[in-house]
Amino acid sequence: MKKYILLLAITLVSVHTWAQENRTKTLINAALHGWEYELKAGFNIGGTLPLPFPEEIRNIKSYNPTLSITIEGNMTKWLGEQKRWGVVTGLRLENKGMRTKAEVKNYGMEIIGEDGNRLKGNWTGGVRTKVQNSYLTIPILAAYKLNQRVNLKAGAYFSYLMDGDFSGHVYEGYLRKDDPTGEKVNFNNGAIASYDFSSDLRNFQWGAQLGVDWKAFKHLKVYADLNWGMNDIFNKDFKTITFDMYAVYLNVGFGYAF
Repeated sequence: MKKYILLLAITLVSVHTWAQENRTKTLINAALHGWEYELKAGFNIGGTLPLPFPEEIRNIKSYNPTLSITIEGNMTKWLGEQKRWGVVTGLRLENKGMRTKAEVKNYGMEIIGEDGNRLKGNWTGGVRTKVQNSYLTIPILAAYKLNQRVNLKAGAYFSYLMDGDFSGHVYEGYLRKDDPTGEKVNFNNGAIASYDFSSDLRNFQWGAQLGVDWKAFKHLKVYADLNWGMNDIFNKDFKTITFDMYAVYLNVGFGYAF
């Protein structure tokens, strides 16, 4: 029995060594042909906001970026003999979120009353908003090797919404039904009304990406990428919020280059 165990152990070690050597040869061969592979992990800091800020939003009372994790695998093809320019693409799983508290005036709103009925109109008062969206993102970037440690990247990203949450509640204020001069519905003394626009979120989004990474060690990189949404996060037929909202986030973290 001991013989078989020893034989199995030797076989496993041999297979592991062979696999490691084979993987190393594959990576060396890929590098010689201008290919580079990387795994990245980090978090997004930013918000979903109107640009420019409309007059309806009078004051941002609090902001919490929440914990928004990103995981990405990408590959770079360096071009030419000098390999200073390259093309980057990959796949990124990411969350983009925030929580805010604001004071608004004549802000487009559709609230859900205690009886479940919906009231649509213009809200003046306090608004709490929670955004927590999960995306599958493909970046397509041009890369420039500034030196042996620093790479600059710029291009576009394309995202598919896997799970979305844009909700919150209103408090200490009043709703003018239908328009700014409509019937007044008050919410005072701790009364609140919720809202949920999650089903109105756009499935496909795109934007610009601009970033830099620095090789701290042989395989370890530190990076920062600014992702600026170019289309409204809501569907075109969504008219409750009267201005476009854009996802603007800074993604920072670490990468492992193979």
